[in-house]
Amino acid sequence: MSLTSTETSPIAGTPRTRRQVLVPLSGLLLGMFVALLASTVVSSSLPKIIGDLGGTQAGYTWVVTSTLLATTVSTPIWGKLADLTNRKLLIQISLVVFVVGSGLAGLAQNTEMLIFFRVLQGLGAGGLTALVQVVMADIIPPRERGRYMGLLGAVMAVATVGGPLLGGVITDSAGWRWNFYIAVPFAIAAIIVLQKTLHIPTHKRKVTIDYLGAVLIAAGVSLLLIWVTLAGNQFEWGSVASIAMVGGAVLLLAAAVVTELKVKEPIIPMTLFKNRTFWLAVIASISVGVAMFGTSVFLSQYMQLARGKTPTESGLLTIPMIGGVLISSIVIGQVISRTGKWKRYMVTGSVLLTIGLALMGTIRYDTSFVLVFLFMFVMGSGVGMVMQNLVLIVQNAVDPRQIGTASASVAFFRSLGGTIGVSVMGAVLGSRITTLVTDGIVKMGIDPAQAGNLGDGGIPNLSTLPGPIRTLVESAYGEAVADVFLLAVPLAIISIIAISLLPARSLGTKTSVEQIAEAEAATLVAVSAAEIAGDPEGQEEIELQAASQAAPGEATERA
Repeated sequence: MSLTSTETSPIAGTPRTRRQVLVPLSGLLLGMFVALLASTVVSSSLPKIIGDLGGTQAGYTWVVTSTLLATTVSTPIWGKLADLTNRKLLIQISLVVFVVGSGLAGLAQNTEMLIFFRVLQGLGAGGLTALVQVVMADIIPPRERGRYMGLLGAVMAVATVGGPLLGGVITDSAGWRWNFYIAVPFAIAAIIVLQKTLHIPTHKRKVTIDYLGAVLIAAGVSLLLIWVTLAGNQFEWGSVASIAMVGGAVLLLAAAVVTELKVKEPIIPMTLFKNRTFWLAVIASISVGVAMFGTSVFLSQYMQLARGKTPTESGLLTIPMIGGVLISSIVIGQVISRTGKWKRYMVTGSVLLTIGLALMGTIRYDTSFVLVFLFMFVMGSGVGMVMQNLVLIVQNAVDPRQIGTASASVAFFRSLGGTIGVSVMGAVLGSRITTLVTDGIVKMGIDPAQAGNLGDGGIPNLSTLPGPIRTLVESAYGEAVADVFLLAVPLAIISIIAISLLPARSLGTKTSVEQIAEAEAATLVAVSAAEIAGDPEGQEEIELQAASQAAPGEATERA
């Protein structure tokens, strides 16, 4: 497949005023708002949606993980395209794909249809996830980017808290299917704003997509997730089926690595892992992904199935966590832009994230809401300090020609961590709830076979349960949800170590467009000088040196 672009734009290197940044940024933020709103608007309604469609806990988990999986697999592809072709057009295409997927999801008649259309949603979300921050690097230098990353974090927080609230109101008043249509007007507005205000240079290049690498990555990750979902329910963790699925996933991912090492335009260039900042940020991103996606998914179940709240109330009760993300991302983003220092705040954020997860691991169905709110706020503050700044420091450390790929790769591993995390958490949650409910029913002297779907992983309707059974179910969900938070604590500890080892490099003061323009100019001058001097053999070496000047941070790190 090959694509070309001839879009013109303002002269590279021309300084942008604050207004010239904020106007196109509004379109980018609106695009990200669309993706998050359409994703989170159903989070508070999922227990009801899965119940109405006759789904199980496994179905509940896959409605979420299908979107995350599609986002994860497609993100590096969108990022690679961003390095090779028209970024503005790509963002607009991803918005269209996302909205079409959302609309079709609203027509789903069963869990399988919903999962399929959520995959389409995920493909569009992958584009927005990869491209918004790539384009921000085109128009904002790293030193100033922290401030605007704070705005991005604020938009994410508003969409994350507004989505469940809006979704709860819509579900309680008009029905859950209308949740999937709410993003359409915002998406149309984002496309129009981006078309009129976003002007960035695009270099005409032939695009070669690594289809084999994309297929191998998708197949390997999918097989791993299917194993996580089924193991412990359909077959034992140590069974032949488990060994075969894990072995197959490992072989597929190993083949993907080999492919990425050989192809001309790899989806995820293995050379990026030579950069210390990049691979440490990847490690930290995985645990952040688990915390960000896992908590948003299972907090709704906790509020509705352990505390008996409605979808609307469930959305309202997650405000403390979103408040933590909102406040910390804006405040720390401003501080980083003003001082140029970032490491101390990211280390602090990773510590807060770990403490928050550990505290959430202590909650039960009757824990005081004051304590639950405090725990969520601590956890949200940690996520806000770390999540966006991981992308910022990677963009600051890599060759500007690879910003799209590098940014998308960090987002890929964050989504991968979230996808695997949600799958593992969902599998553990389902198994744990089944065990707790079955044991409780037996102690009551009731035959589990006569307990309906309570003992087989079904999503219960609390309002229809007798008092003692309802208390048992609420207690089971409270304890099981706490257990899944504890699963994320070891990963969070690893993120503290990874962030602590990150090189404390100063943030640059030039955009990626300016860096690329300087590199191209330096290459042209140096090659011309070599030709005049009669030294054509030295041209290739000169080009490499000029390219390295475009990313002094990376050159320093490798030295």
